[in-house]
Amino acid sequence: MNRFRNHRTPGVIDVHQHLWPPGLVDVLRARTRPPCLRGWTLALEDEPDHVVDPRDHDADARAALALEDGLELALVSLSSALGIETLPAAEAAELLEAYHEGALALPNPFGAWAAAWLGAPDPADLHRRFDEGFVGLQLPATALLDGAGYAHAASLLEVLEERGRPLFIHPGAPGPQPAAMPAWWPALVPYVQQMHAAWFAFRVHGRPAHPELRVCFALLAGLGPLHGERLAARGGGRSSVDPRVFLDVSSYGTRAIDATVRVLGVDALVNGSDRPYAAPVEVDLGDAVLSAVGCSNPRRLLDPEEVIDVVDVAARA
Repeated sequence: MNRFRNHRTPGVIDVHQHLWPPGLVDVLRARTRPPCLRGWTLALEDEPDHVVDPRDHDADARAALALEDGLELALVSLSSALGIETLPAAEAAELLEAYHEGALALPNPFGAWAAAWLGAPDPADLHRRFDEGFVGLQLPATALLDGAGYAHAASLLEVLEERGRPLFIHPGAPGPQPAAMPAWWPALVPYVQQMHAAWFAFRVHGRPAHPELRVCFALLAGLGPLHGERLAARGGGRSSVDPRVFLDVSSYGTRAIDATVRVLGVDALVNGSDRPYAAPVEVDLGDAVLSAVGCSNPRRLLDPEEVIDVVDVAARA
């Protein structure tokens, strides 16, 4: 069962999963350079080749697993670590269209985050994606690390504010890494570094420019919130709790989650598993915390009416 399911409070939401629709798999296999699939081996820039379990991207099997986990809604996204959002225009367009078309066809209980090409952000296209049923927009952390990044993405972020939709900040492609690193290195070093930097970049650049934006950081924002004491000691001021900022708990357990709650409070945390790359973890923090993180907080992130709409769309697919 999902570790964030409170047996007295049904309706758990997982805001962070990945599932490649068949059309996206076909386009990745047709490519000759990263990101591409050779059979079920994924080749990416600056990462070791990764053998993919085809069951991880079997929509029916994943839907059954989500229901077994007790999920009312599981949100999938185009993992920004693939680097698709920054490919040349024609290459990105083919992959993005395959993802968006396939994501809308996923069975209940799936919903999906939209993605966007970052070469020339297109707010009209993002409006269209929301009209189709996507819940919000995922962007790579690497695109939002400074003022220039926020200025470049501003037209997309303004659409999110206008439509009342959330932003999901996810690790992007890791970039060149030291030689002979173990397979877990990207997830533990560049991904965490990106999210840590994105946490503080949002404080400096994102929130002043977009006061109404709801945003969710993957993987507890690389534990950036835990550096509040150092921030204050170095002249950055004291950390304040922003009610429109959320963090998903993917790949972390009781100690990291508890430490983050002590800094930000429980209302900032939402359930995210990062399936199929990680499974839900055992969390020993009591029913009240599990209910908040798994049920009520994700609804505040997504907006309750929108959650209902997305579930209905998924059920009809």
